[in-house]
Amino acid sequence: MERTARALFIFQILICVTVRNFLASSFAPIANTVGARRYRLFRMKSSLSAKDLKNLSSGKIIGPEIPSVEVSSKRLFLVRHGEVINPGGDRPVYYGALDVSLSPLGEAEAKAAAMYLEQFDLDLVVSSPLSRAVYGAEQVLSLQKDLDTPVVRMEGFKELDRGSWCGKTKEEIGLEAMAKFDACDESVTPEGGESYPFLKTRVLEDRDAVLDGLPAGGTAAIVSHLQVTRSMLSDALGIPTAKMAGLGIATASVTCIDYNPDGSQTVHFQSFKPDVGLEKSVDGAN
Repeated sequence: MERTARALFIFQILICVTVRNFLASSFAPIANTVGARRYRLFRMKSSLSAKDLKNLSSGKIIGPEIPSVEVSSKRLFLVRHGEVINPGGDRPVYYGALDVSLSPLGEAEAKAAAMYLEQFDLDLVVSSPLSRAVYGAEQVLSLQKDLDTPVVRMEGFKELDRGSWCGKTKEEIGLEAMAKFDACDESVTPEGGESYPFLKTRVLEDRDAVLDGLPAGGTAAIVSHLQVTRSMLSDALGIPTAKMAGLGIATASVTCIDYNPDGSQTVHFQSFKPDVGLEKSVDGAN
């Protein structure tokens, strides 16, 4: 019943989407709808300026080849948020579900991911309720020409709650405890925190609600977190939960999965990160 209610909520949002103007989408120039606020881009590998990044069109961001979504399937783009400002400063600590801020580089990464997705007609943009993911989702939405539906925030896509481990480094937690945790030994779940199996269950429940709300042939973007993306990707690849910690998901990267009517899942690509000249992000404890 709860899943049905979530699906109905999303469906009600979807029916409010404006009917796409095919002539406009075919012939009108791509509008530059990125917000007016300017961000200084730190740690650049090239001479790319903030203005250059802002004016990039989706046609300049080359990604993996991908077929159009089948009329009977549904497609999800899974986007991880950009680099964050670690609350431990030079001492990288785990933060999990804490609401930490994006770094200036992380904001630029989020914009680059949105620019890549600009070329796809999305029916829905969904986000974790945490601000680092909401920012990325708003960037994606801002570049969708015909989508005026607001970002849908879903609690199920919030990052893994590290509980009492928040604010501690891996060494302070203990390498043995971390290894057991990654292997889904629930006896070492931190006080007030979540295990990977618990996380994956809630993530897949909300993923299914999104899919139930999408029309056949529809596409949505879900902007969330490392462990959330791993949960959905491991399910698609048939990788056990106890092994999903080994899946690489870069900051502000995009993963694409199709969900087919026979129940199968097709992973078109994993952790694609648009190359727009930004320096490599710092991706520590999370």
